[in-house]
Amino acid sequence: MTVNTVPTQPIEGQKPGTSGLRKKTAVFMQPGYLENYVQSIFDGIGGVDGQTLVVGGDGRYFNDTAIGIILRMAAANGAAACIVGQGGILSTPAASNLIRVRKADGGLILSASHNPGGPDADFGLKYNGPNGGPATEAVTEKIFARTLEIDAYRILAAGAVDLDALGVSDLNGMKIEIVDPVTDYAALMEKLFDFGAISKLFQNGFRMRFDAMHAVTGPYARDILENRLGAASGTVINGIPSPDFGKGHPDPNPVWATELMTEMYGTNPPDFGAASDGDGDRNMIVGPKSYVSPSDSLAVLADLAHLAPGYADGLAGIARSMPTSGAADRVAEAKGIGIFETPTGWKFFGNLLDAGKATLCGEESAGTGSDHVREKDGLWAVLLWLNILAVTGKTVTEILTDHWQRYGRNYYSRHDYEAVDSAIANDLVEALRAKLPGLAGTTAAGLTVSKADEFAYDDPVDGSHSANQGIRIFFEGGGRAVFRLSGTGTEGATLRVYLEQLETSPDAVHQDPQLALAQIIKAANGIAEISARTKRMSPDVIT
Repeated sequence: MTVNTVPTQPIEGQKPGTSGLRKKTAVFMQPGYLENYVQSIFDGIGGVDGQTLVVGGDGRYFNDTAIGIILRMAAANGAAACIVGQGGILSTPAASNLIRVRKADGGLILSASHNPGGPDADFGLKYNGPNGGPATEAVTEKIFARTLEIDAYRILAAGAVDLDALGVSDLNGMKIEIVDPVTDYAALMEKLFDFGAISKLFQNGFRMRFDAMHAVTGPYARDILENRLGAASGTVINGIPSPDFGKGHPDPNPVWATELMTEMYGTNPPDFGAASDGDGDRNMIVGPKSYVSPSDSLAVLADLAHLAPGYADGLAGIARSMPTSGAADRVAEAKGIGIFETPTGWKFFGNLLDAGKATLCGEESAGTGSDHVREKDGLWAVLLWLNILAVTGKTVTEILTDHWQRYGRNYYSRHDYEAVDSAIANDLVEALRAKLPGLAGTTAAGLTVSKADEFAYDDPVDGSHSANQGIRIFFEGGGRAVFRLSGTGTEGATLRVYLEQLETSPDAVHQDPQLALAQIIKAANGIAEISARTKRMSPDVIT
């Protein structure tokens, strides 16, 4: 077989973010584009000669073709072996686990997370390091620097690789091992959770619905929930991964998981509902007529994780992203353990997990996980909830009520303004940034600003400094508004506004969140001039 060194030149706009590089599928399919980026990854990490890599993705459009290209490039660059999920399928947490279990040198994960898939939708690729977590900022910068100067990529002239046949094959001296994507992940879950107690829960008539949203967790959920735990056949819906996610949006929130929400808020709903996203690292938890916010879910799991065997010795600490509500902080304080507030991006949690400073981590964007892998993990969160329900014998609503009675309730919501013109979005943030020094002591919508700043983070493990991580406005009485521009979209900019109000009165913890936050919402809109600048009278998505 011939190894080709193909002349190329840098392609503009290849700046990878915290979740790797995300672009329109058509962009990745341009001649040389994917190859350019893959070679930049290989070069940026110092080469892959003699290395073992894990490769897999969420099954979206172009996933299998892209994996074939990556394998031929890995072989051309001297990799010793690639471990690939059957059919090219690997959830992000399963890939992280496989890197760790097999002691691989790293992995390439093909996904655009919760973004839609298809020829006219989105595609993505990221590199995870030998700890199973997203590349550090230092590595990401090296990859990006290489994209600016790359002049050639190496690829093997060979036919397609059969991704469906389990077993080992050879590609020009590189071993390709096609593995069942579920096996190692399911084995880890059995170590962490009391499968006997959860099985008994289902045997006693407990009913559940899991919406895989036509995405990667379908095979994992069916094997674990229905086959191993004994949930009724049909518990998992939309369980076959689809290249375009059933023409849906695989983002597990009340807006997009409409089929699940309709059932959970309908007549005779199941006892428990859950969903996961495109690549399996996010989750949504729903009880009968009872949506659990991701921030509350993190706090509940942190409080009751000790009920699962894998966490029986307690937690070393809790970490949350800055936009996530402070509900978990109150749990950490009560337990006398550390609480860490980090920028958004799972790589920041990775340092804390590797150092043993934190055990559970969570983001308000429906990502929760622990030190079992170095990624957030949707199905893991669902299983921990099931373990807690099995041990306590309580309902989701009872668990939430108990939690709020003990800790108070952090009313919380996120308002997304999507596909805002990038110039307008950037101007809005710059104008808000300029206001910060004079905001303390001013009033808006009847609320007094107690403090306003821009969040920065000094990593307690590696000492790195991360600035400009979100604008925060604190109000007297326990309220907060946070403003960030998101980097997860592929068109325009998404302005995310995070709204929070602490309520400690036991008589006031069952209000509708949007009503409880009405004053904060009005104040945030006024201070940032959202409607005036974007001409949007309301957000596109409220979660």
